[in-house]
Amino acid sequence: MFERLRENVQKTEWNRGYLQALHGMLLAQKLNDDRYVFILNANLNDEKELKKYRNDFLKHAKNMLHADYDRGFFSAWAEYMRVLIKMKPEETQSKETGKAAEKATPIQQTLDGSSPP
Repeated sequence: MFERLRENVQKTEWNRGYLQALHGMLLAQKLNDDRYVFILNANLNDEKELKKYRNDFLKHAKNMLHADYDRGFFSAWAEYMRVLIKMKPEETQSKETGKAAEKATPIQQTLDGSSPP
């Protein structure tokens, strides 16, 4: 899915930064190495914390002093925080969906579409 997205997106610096952030999220998840991404250390169940991160990322994404690449990068993270905030808690899902959600990380759930945004 990621490769398809990369091939079909317009080649701009903003898009390059956005895609690089997505790639980093996926790579960190695949390697399960928290050196590469802060999100593995964040409490994904704390809506207040996620909103704080989202606001921080949005500030950087809107800051015209940053290069287009950086604004795209921060926009991807802000969007990911928005999706995490909107995701339904696992307790409200059916047992089967809940079991799948427990095994899949939020990044995988978002990209696979296994949890609603």
